[in-house]
Amino acid sequence: MPKSNDTPRIAIVCDWLVGIGGAERVVLEVHRMFPDAPIYTSQYDPGKIDWFNDADVRTGWLQKLPVGLKKFLPVLRAWYFSHLDLSEYDLVITCNFGAEAKAVRAKPGAHICLCNAPTHYYWSRYEAYLRDPGFPKGFNLLARLGLKLLVTPLRRWDYKAAQNPDHLVAISTHIQQEIKRYYNRDSTIIHPPVDTERFKEKGERRKEKGRQGFVIAGRQTPYKKVDLAVAACTKLNLPLTVIGDGPDHESLRKIAGPTITFTGQLSDEEVARRFAAAEAFIFPGLDDFGITPVEAMAAGTPVIAYRAGGALDYVVPGTTGEFFDQQTVDSLARALSDFKPSKYSAGDIKRHAGSFSAQNFQKNLSDYIARVLQ
Repeated sequence: MPKSNDTPRIAIVCDWLVGIGGAERVVLEVHRMFPDAPIYTSQYDPGKIDWFNDADVRTGWLQKLPVGLKKFLPVLRAWYFSHLDLSEYDLVITCNFGAEAKAVRAKPGAHICLCNAPTHYYWSRYEAYLRDPGFPKGFNLLARLGLKLLVTPLRRWDYKAAQNPDHLVAISTHIQQEIKRYYNRDSTIIHPPVDTERFKEKGERRKEKGRQGFVIAGRQTPYKKVDLAVAACTKLNLPLTVIGDGPDHESLRKIAGPTITFTGQLSDEEVARRFAAAEAFIFPGLDDFGITPVEAMAAGTPVIAYRAGGALDYVVPGTTGEFFDQQTVDSLARALSDFKPSKYSAGDIKRHAGSFSAQNFQKNLSDYIARVLQ
C-alpha cells in the first residue's frame, strides 16, 4: 500500500449515517478493519445508529440541516461530496449507498468505491420513484415535478461522478451488470457482510423440533412485493408470519386471510427465532443483494425467491431454496405448492450462508485492496 511517512493514511466515506441497514453494516465492517480511519459523511444521527460511537465521524455543513430532509438533498449532497478533498489520504474507501459519496476527490489510484447500486432514483427505479417518491403526504407531487425537471442533468452528473473512483466493487452479479449498463464501467464482486453467527445458534436449537409455515420480513414498501407473499399464502391457506412494518402495512392486512400473522417489529433475538422455526423464507422482491434472506439461510432455512437481482448469487435450486419466475401471485403460489421442505439440509444451507459472513467480507476486501494497490 502506498505510504506517507511509513504509515498509510486511510479515510472512509459514506452517503449518510442516519439509520441501521445493510449498507450501514458495510461501513461498520470497513470501520472494524480500519478503526483509526475517519468516516466522512453528509449527516450523522448517533441516536438512530449507535454502531459508530467509537469512530471519528466527520460531517460538514449539511449536518446543520434536519436529518428528516435526507430525501430532499441529492443536489446539495452532490455539491458537498464533489467539493470534499481527501487527496491527503493514501487510501479512500467509499461505501456508496447508491447516492453521491462517490464524487469525493482523492489522489490518483487511491479511491476504491464499494457500490451498493447505481443511484436508484435516476436509473433502475426512476419510474417507480415517479409513481411513489415515498415522501411525507403533500410532498409527493413536488417530488415528482422536481425529479422530472432535474433527472437529465442529474443523470449526467451521476455518470460523471461514477467515473471518479479508480476501482469499483459491486455487491452482487446483478449490481455488476447495472454498473456496466448505467456507468459503462467494469467492477469486481465482493458480497456484503451478513451477521450469520446471530442466526446460526437458533438454527441449531430448532434442529430436533421441526419447522412449520413460512416467513417474510422487511420494510413493507411496494418494491419489496410483500403483498405477493400475503396473497399467495392466503390463496393456498398456508401459514405465513409477516415481520416488520412500513407504509403498505394496512393494505397488507386488508388482503390477508386467517392464516397470515403480522408481528410488527421484533427484537433481533425474536427475528432469529422466527426464521429458525419456518419451513422457508419468502423473498418476492427484486433487491440489489438482500441481506435478510441470507440471514434466514444462516438459520438453516431455505429461501423461495423471485428469479432476479441479488438472490441469483445465493439461492441454489434444490440446495438452498427455489425460484419463481414472475412477480405474480400465481407464479409464487405454484412454487409454494411444489415446495418440499424435507429435501433440504439445514446444515448445507447454513454452510452456504457462511460464505457471506462478516469475516469473509473483511478477508475478501483486504485481499482486493492489497491486489489493486500493489
